[in-house]
Amino acid sequence: MRGGQSVHVQQHHRTELIMPDAQHVPGSELVSILWSVGQKLLLLLPVYLCGYLGLSIVFVILGLVAFLCWRSTRNNKWSSFKLACESLENEERITARTVFKSKELPSWVTFPDVEKVEWLNKILAQMWPFIGQYLEKLLIDTIAPLVRSCNTHLSTFHFTKISVGDKAPKVIGVKAHTEMDKKQIILDLNLSYVGDMEIDVEVKKYFCKAGVNGVQLHGMMRVILEPLIGDVPIIGAITIFFIRRPMLDLNWTGLTNLLDIPGLNAISDTMIMDIISGFLVLPNRLTIPLASDLHTAELRSPLPRGIVRIHLIEARNLSPKDFQMGGLLSGKSDPYAILRVGTQVFTSRVINENLNPVWKEMYEVIVHEVPGQELEVELFDKDPDQDDFLGRMKLDLGEVKKAQILDKWYQLNNTKSGKIHLRLEWLTLLPNTSQLEQVMKMNKEITSKTNEGPSAAILIVYLDRADELPLKKAVKQTNPMVQLSIQDVTQESKTVYNTNSPVWEEPFRFFLRNPSLHDLDIQVKDDDRQHSLGSLSIPLGRILSADQLTLDQWFQLENSGQRSRIYLKLVMRILYLDPAICVVTGSETSDIEQATCGSSVDLPPRPNKTSPPENFGTENVLRVFVLEAENLIAKDNFMGGMIKGKSDPYVVVRAGGKAVKTRVIKETLNPRWDQTFEIMVTDVPGQDIEFVLFDKDIDKDDSLGSCKVAVKNVLKQKSIDEWLPLEEVKSGRLHVKAECLSLLPDPAQLDQVLMVNNLSQSAHSEEFSTALLCVFLERASDLPVKKGVKLPTASAQITVRKNTYKTKVTSKSSDPVWDESCAFLVKNPKNETLQLQVQDESNKTLGSLTMPLSDVLTAESMTLDGWFPLSSPGANSEVLMRFKMRILSSPNVSPEVHALSLISSVTPRPPSPQNAPFTLESAVDNDEISTGELRQRLPNSNSDPDPKESKASQLNVTVYYPAKEGKLLAVMHSCRNLSVGSKELPDPYLSAILLPDKNRATKRKTSVKKRTFNPEFNEKLEWEIPLEEVSKKKLEISVKNSVSFMSREKELLGKVFIDLSQVDLSKGLNQWYDLQGERTSV
Repeated sequence: MRGGQSVHVQQHHRTELIMPDAQHVPGSELVSILWSVGQKLLLLLPVYLCGYLGLSIVFVILGLVAFLCWRSTRNNKWSSFKLACESLENEERITARTVFKSKELPSWVTFPDVEKVEWLNKILAQMWPFIGQYLEKLLIDTIAPLVRSCNTHLSTFHFTKISVGDKAPKVIGVKAHTEMDKKQIILDLNLSYVGDMEIDVEVKKYFCKAGVNGVQLHGMMRVILEPLIGDVPIIGAITIFFIRRPMLDLNWTGLTNLLDIPGLNAISDTMIMDIISGFLVLPNRLTIPLASDLHTAELRSPLPRGIVRIHLIEARNLSPKDFQMGGLLSGKSDPYAILRVGTQVFTSRVINENLNPVWKEMYEVIVHEVPGQELEVELFDKDPDQDDFLGRMKLDLGEVKKAQILDKWYQLNNTKSGKIHLRLEWLTLLPNTSQLEQVMKMNKEITSKTNEGPSAAILIVYLDRADELPLKKAVKQTNPMVQLSIQDVTQESKTVYNTNSPVWEEPFRFFLRNPSLHDLDIQVKDDDRQHSLGSLSIPLGRILSADQLTLDQWFQLENSGQRSRIYLKLVMRILYLDPAICVVTGSETSDIEQATCGSSVDLPPRPNKTSPPENFGTENVLRVFVLEAENLIAKDNFMGGMIKGKSDPYVVVRAGGKAVKTRVIKETLNPRWDQTFEIMVTDVPGQDIEFVLFDKDIDKDDSLGSCKVAVKNVLKQKSIDEWLPLEEVKSGRLHVKAECLSLLPDPAQLDQVLMVNNLSQSAHSEEFSTALLCVFLERASDLPVKKGVKLPTASAQITVRKNTYKTKVTSKSSDPVWDESCAFLVKNPKNETLQLQVQDESNKTLGSLTMPLSDVLTAESMTLDGWFPLSSPGANSEVLMRFKMRILSSPNVSPEVHALSLISSVTPRPPSPQNAPFTLESAVDNDEISTGELRQRLPNSNSDPDPKESKASQLNVTVYYPAKEGKLLAVMHSCRNLSVGSKELPDPYLSAILLPDKNRATKRKTSVKKRTFNPEFNEKLEWEIPLEEVSKKKLEISVKNSVSFMSREKELLGKVFIDLSQVDLSKGLNQWYDLQGERTSV
């Protein structure tokens, strides 16, 4: 209540006028008496009408019963509302009284991960009046016009009163989930709202008034903050929904009082809840974008977390409900089951006269959120009138995901006796067809008494929009809707009114038994379902052959306008259940869980392989080239700006939550950087590659403008090369290139990728990566215990080169579970290692693991999955991990570089002066190379060279001059059979210089390779020199041994002289050369 106004609790209550005693008028008492008499006479009106119309007295009795039931319902609602208000206002006192009597504590005390957030409630209370102002504007300016336009009978509809009241919603407790995905934060809010909200509406045309005075809403609301981005506002969007239907209770006023009549109240409440569910209950979500250019459609309708296959097998010892002889003899029941997961509901067949029914039925449900979503099974006894309740059970589907397979008996609650036997299987969504044949074969072995067999795949159709649909009668705008069909299953979209370019943004889901045999049929129709606006048929086999089983594009409509088209995103996922997974079982007589693999004899204590999330290994690698800029603004001015100077520009590149910076180019407005960076990104929508230019100054750097490239465009087009205008400045543009590297599962491609990288890498960039390593760390086992009794609090640290990933800190356990994944860019997997350190809270090492990446490179499918022993004080300490590697290949390789890389990757030929120099034409025209057979014979560079070839010390070099770059390039590949004066392994490096000038400016060096007779350099040396000058030079390459870093003395192991005038540099030369000259100290 507020403002001294009294709430109308019951319609027949009279309104009391509160006035000062001095102003009482005798006439007011007469009016009050007459109004009271009028109300009593009004109650006799139904009796008079029955007599006047000659109706039976039965109608009077039925009307009286209906009135009494209505009044009872209203009184119960009001009592419930007052009790809820009192509970919220006196929460602490009532909680203390409840604890004293029942010894029970609220959830935020019992469960430490559920927090009481009074600060949030204070914020809501402070903001509530302003939320009311926003709601009032929304209803009056947006909702009311929509209602008036949808029907001519509602043309005079308007809101007469809108008040949210004084009571704001309260959050009873909050639980945060951060273990699911590092790119999101999940909050579960136990929401309770008991408010004096008052909203009245009126349709003046029909003198109808209705409204609501008092609302109760209780439920668990999930708030997802995603994606987390490396820029303000950090959170890309907020997604809100109820995991399960909330409890809603409304106090009606005016004409809607009739909705409280028994029978109508249940129907009205169900209809209102259906409307709310259509917006805010899974799978529906409300997404509020916070970052610009964010594609909210994919956040509003993400891929399911998984599919649960439910086998309803049997029940035991159900309660008898069908009694005989007036209840003297107990009979049996006719049981059936209702299964619910969110809005998905299934009803089993009825088993007549049986307390131990056997169903053997199978159902498949889509799981959108875990933890959170529950499976609820209710059993009923089928009767002619009202079905009797036989019990229920609930299970969080997060337990099914954790166990993968549950085959257990579950005790029924809210009944005297009864158990139910369920088998629950978690089906993983695979983005490829590698397991499709196995899935089809396994599904044939599944028997079920349901009409539909098990599914092999699920198809998610994101219906986005249509463009330029044909007009009806060439004048009238259409009201388009879409029908989507696969075999005999048809689903319909919502109707979009008065447009021929509708936007739906709706998801649809279809289970597929054999995805290669069916088509997706799409019919675009007017809302009368008779007038067709276009059609489309897509064979599902086309999706099976697409990358990541995804089609995301415009489709031309048939039987429609010439330019009519529809935009769809079709995503298919294969439903896979690993047959090697252990089954968690529970016997009928015991609640003890057991793990079985195939039979009850095998009892392995743990899984053999990891269970990574669906998004594991889905990272993409972008190679970003910052080339040059033009017409930048001058920031370094002189004499107060009278004399314009220049700038010292550099670029900051931001993407994927990270930032990198180019070198500074001094005093120029047209800088050229020629630098390349590699960035890992995910398919999270709305990401951008941002380029920000600055002028380097002594104090604060000045901005020279910025520009952006959408990550989605690079992923879709694979490569872009653009001049981007700079924003927020008067002039300037930036030349950038970006390419999405291909992920190859073939390790034989590594040598060619190394060669391509060496030939195409710019001088001012870091060494290009050749592989992407994805790591999933699931758990550890048998970690050492402190002092023999104290359990450790463990975390893990994974390092590749200089990059380190740290996991969360688990609770005290010798068998911690992390379930975390990370990814690393690898320069050369043949030479690098991965280091894993498991530590306790004091950073004391509990175990370590060193994994040579060459082991992953040579593994089947370049994947290792299983238990790996730790070097630790614990004799049996192990970690369960998965390593997945993919070779990174550029989609933009020039024909010259490609041909050179192929020739350079061939098995080395014995050196001979008679070897004819190769040409690019011969390399490209070679049938072996063009058919790809050559790649199967690429040598393993870690192996020793064939002793039959040559015992001489040799150097492998590629020399060529790309005309576009205007540089002489020499790629130093490797040496073999080096000879040194001592018995120790040498530390060789290469030194190159252009003769005859021997100018120090032309001297180049490679890095030092430690302790090897057969070093691999794969480094590119560059000289910026005109082509006509190159023909006058000789290239001298010296192989030296770095004896000691304390001494300047270097041991010369040999030299190679290449007369560049004898080489066709436009075509290139790759050759093995014998080292000349004796060993000397220089």
